[in-house]
Amino acid sequence: MTPILTPYKLVSRELHPHDTVVKIGAVPLGGDKPFVVIAGPCAVESYEQLSTTAGAVKSAGATILRGGAFKPRTSPYSFQGLGLAGLEILGRVSQELSIPSVTEAMEVVDVLPVSHHAAAVQIGARNMQNFRLLTAVGQAGKPVILKRGMAATIQELLLAAEYVVKEGNPNVILCERGIKTFETATRNTLDLSAVPYIKLHSHLPVIVDPSHGTGIRELIPPMAIAAAACGADGVMIEVHCDPAHALSDGQQALDADQFTALMRRLRPVVEAVGRNL
Repeated sequence: MTPILTPYKLVSRELHPHDTVVKIGAVPLGGDKPFVVIAGPCAVESYEQLSTTAGAVKSAGATILRGGAFKPRTSPYSFQGLGLAGLEILGRVSQELSIPSVTEAMEVVDVLPVSHHAAAVQIGARNMQNFRLLTAVGQAGKPVILKRGMAATIQELLLAAEYVVKEGNPNVILCERGIKTFETATRNTLDLSAVPYIKLHSHLPVIVDPSHGTGIRELIPPMAIAAAACGADGVMIEVHCDPAHALSDGQQALDADQFTALMRRLRPVVEAVGRNL
């Protein structure tokens, strides 16, 4: 018998050598499946805003919609999201446009309503080591997008995923979204080396969030392309129908035309690494 040496057992390749494929709605992610683009606004602001943005990203080729109903913000005076009303809008738009959605749960009490309205539950960077929340989403059984904490090592990220998987939910997608370093030129330092490293040590799918990873609109396309080139299974991109008037993170959101241009640039790179878009 080969001993399992890593502290994370269930998410390790030592125990599970084959790639896990996670389905968000009808969209498979991981393994040799097509490269997935998750796109939408940082926050759900209104039905009109979300419906317009969702229609644009779907037309451009995105297959999963993102949109925050509960928003953890550094400042208590920043827009905190619409809460349950935002979830209802997200569910309605997702159903009307036939595109599965993902949104963040911030507390254990959020897990049930998020699971009801969205196809996948996101655990944000600030909650990566909220172990009660990880246990709750594991028990809920919905696909989980787990974001790397701002000061978390890769081992800590994998151990956080272990909390979800040990509850009987193997459907975890890891998300690299940048870490805090001494560098101040960008919002975070996007650690793309994490993608092939995690792929080497874990069977879980890995996506990249270049929007939070850089915080700068102009850097999102090149870093999304780099994510595809280094082996990521997908990217998560913030898109807003009117970024200049977004209630949160407008400086790191693409507009519809910029997103469409990114999708055109992504395709040849995705195909060059043997995937489809």
